[in-house]
Amino acid sequence: MSNKTITDTNYTFPGQTDVYKGKVREVYSLDNDLLVMIATDRLSAFDVVMPKGIPYKGQILNQIATKMMRDTEDLVPNWLAATPDPNVAVGKKCEPFKVEMVIRGYMSGHAAREYKAGKRMLCGVPLPEGMKENDKFPQPIITPATKAEMGDHDEDISKEDILKRGIVSAEDYAVLEDYTHKLFQRGTEIAAERGLILVDTKYEFGKTADGQIVLIDEIHTPDSSRYFYADGYAERQEKGEAQKQLSKEFVRQWLISNGFQGLEGQTLPEMTDAYIETVSERYIELYENITGETFVKADLSDIDKRIETNVLNYLNA
Repeated sequence: MSNKTITDTNYTFPGQTDVYKGKVREVYSLDNDLLVMIATDRLSAFDVVMPKGIPYKGQILNQIATKMMRDTEDLVPNWLAATPDPNVAVGKKCEPFKVEMVIRGYMSGHAAREYKAGKRMLCGVPLPEGMKENDKFPQPIITPATKAEMGDHDEDISKEDILKRGIVSAEDYAVLEDYTHKLFQRGTEIAAERGLILVDTKYEFGKTADGQIVLIDEIHTPDSSRYFYADGYAERQEKGEAQKQLSKEFVRQWLISNGFQGLEGQTLPEMTDAYIETVSERYIELYENITGETFVKADLSDIDKRIETNVLNYLNA
């Protein structure tokens, strides 16, 4: 780990019972029903974690998610209690639902790739004929995915299958659907105020010890969402041009152009320090566009120690 990024953590906090390492976040469970979630600088694309970290990426994701949780907590309860460090969120321990609630307002990314391949049904949702990539759906569609372990691919699943396989009860699923629509509507409004279009996103939910369904993980970040610039959207669609995006799609496109899509036998292209620098700059641009605030860089001289000190101070208080 270079001291300018944090790509792996190895803490022992008081009362720690467990640690879970996801693609980007590391979650420490404490015995008082608290979780300490650390957003690392790891970058994942096509369900593969890149070998080098991106400076400030964890801070950016954590701070966008925190802000968006604060901006939606009047609609949907969430797990968050505090952010003692730029890369850290602390909140209530929850039992996560085993599905990601993906919601799409536009036919982009995975949906567009499936559509191009001739599919007119996505996760049990029929897709209208005659659509072009990046066209707006008549109304947003929910296309759930099952949660993959690190290194595996998330898989599309229909609501019918989720209920039939008992992954989520019908009663809980109705709440997840309702919350997903409400959050997407609010996210769309927040984006519009910034001159952006929230194209698609995913939400994750969990259940607290007392049975309350809450929003967990991240929300409306460039890792979990796709944004377009609203300015010029209609003209670009008209001319069949690519949309100007604000998401990590630019990393996926760079990987594709270098012959990598996470498939068997493909080799990950080398990310030079210069390229990593541009990715970091793009993430800062994303932050400022999505939040409408100037990004304040945290101290990178010893991230590891900084996080540990801030978390311990919080827990001891």
